[in-house]
Amino acid sequence: MSDLVKWPADVDEVIQGDLTAAAAYCTPAGGTVVMAVAPCGIGQREAGVLGFTTSLGFGKKLDRIIRDPHVALAYHAREHGFSANPAFVLAQGTASVDLTPSRDRLEALIPQAERYLGKVMRGPVWDRLLHEYYEERVFVDIVVQRVAAWTDLSASGERRVTGAAWPGFPGSQPPPQNGTHPRVDVAKAASQISGLPHRLLAYRGADGYPVIVPVQMAGHDETGLKLVVPDGLLPPGGRRAGLLAHAYRPQLVGLRTRILTGWLEMTADEARYAPHTTKGFIAPPSKNLLLVSNGLLAKLGLWQARRQGIPERLERLASTSTEEPAVSG
Repeated sequence: MSDLVKWPADVDEVIQGDLTAAAAYCTPAGGTVVMAVAPCGIGQREAGVLGFTTSLGFGKKLDRIIRDPHVALAYHAREHGFSANPAFVLAQGTASVDLTPSRDRLEALIPQAERYLGKVMRGPVWDRLLHEYYEERVFVDIVVQRVAAWTDLSASGERRVTGAAWPGFPGSQPPPQNGTHPRVDVAKAASQISGLPHRLLAYRGADGYPVIVPVQMAGHDETGLKLVVPDGLLPPGGRRAGLLAHAYRPQLVGLRTRILTGWLEMTADEARYAPHTTKGFIAPPSKNLLLVSNGLLAKLGLWQARRQGIPERLERLASTSTEEPAVSG
């Protein structure tokens, strides 16, 4: 374990205040996947740890994190949170997965979650519907190695780094065997993203940790999406990269998200992204409908995971990995 990284208090205000964050993990091919999570204030500045929770039904994501624990969290949006600080914050670290959190840990999360996501619903019907969603959760604990903070949400201002020094850019990656060209309808992908205000790109950094940066779209053609990024944030050359676009309302009601993987080509003139895969999710614009949807999805996901033996496989995989001790939320 490296020396404790204790980030500045104003950065912690952002981390503790944001309703959502972007989480990125690495793929075996050297790419990244970036998705939206609700960190619910999990983490302890004094201990140098951060984290988030997820469902045991998302076995592929957990498998990837256990196999390669280099992860990152980007705190990139202030809407409906508790901080007015305009900083863009990127935390990188080494993750461990608590697959069987204690009852005490799950109970301790409830007041934190209620602060961000609203009151936990209780009662005979809700308890039955939401059992898997509330009770069958896992924690991703992150021992922080580096925290970078930019003065504004576009990450175009000054950068402060706490912890490990900021590395140089990674070299270009070899192109995929199937080529770098788009594999999905670019116009359709651009249309799906256009109405989602928060857009982030993630790539594998020189030291193995994902780097997440905010991006904007500036058009598209048959070769891909044209991205606008502040100077100095993206490495030159080509590489695999993940893209997240999302929007949300208070308590994450009405969440809309689009997750892509693809090929990023950075030249002196432009950044162009060729999407290879795309998937999305639209949450109901009602709190009760959202909970019903989450409950049913958690039941289905956990049933499928157990049927495929995913929990046992993850336990075996985790037992052979070097893990940091779990921390409370």
